[in-house]
Amino acid sequence: MSWSDKFVGIPFKDLGREMAGADCWGLVYLVYQQECAIDLPSYSGDYQTADERAEVARLIGEAEASSVWTKVDDPQVFDVVTFRRGRLTSHVGIILRPGWMLHMSEVGARVENYLLPSWSQRLIGVYRHCERHL
Repeated sequence: MSWSDKFVGIPFKDLGREMAGADCWGLVYLVYQQECAIDLPSYSGDYQTADERAEVARLIGEAEASSVWTKVDDPQVFDVVTFRRGRLTSHVGIILRPGWMLHMSEVGARVENYLLPSWSQRLIGVYRHCERHL
């Protein structure tokens, strides 16, 4: 049994930040809150819908540039992985183990291999939160 099992299957819900439904950042928000005891900003008032990719990309860019997140080359459990959707970095997932991520899809939270070409060609980076000590 993995820590991720309780998150798999959470339905997609625009701006969702709870087990009843979440978007991709909402899933990261829940995992960090419940598994890491780290309170991340919810950003729920910073965009109207997950389809606003430019707004989501702006928020991801601001987080990447902050001192809270450090880009890493050695993916570890609970690191956050970012991806392009089209030309914009607007999707995030959580490392379950190197090569595998938990992320939100249109059908709900699921585990996928981010090294497959469909993901690896869009991979932007892997980031570790400053409160995560390995």
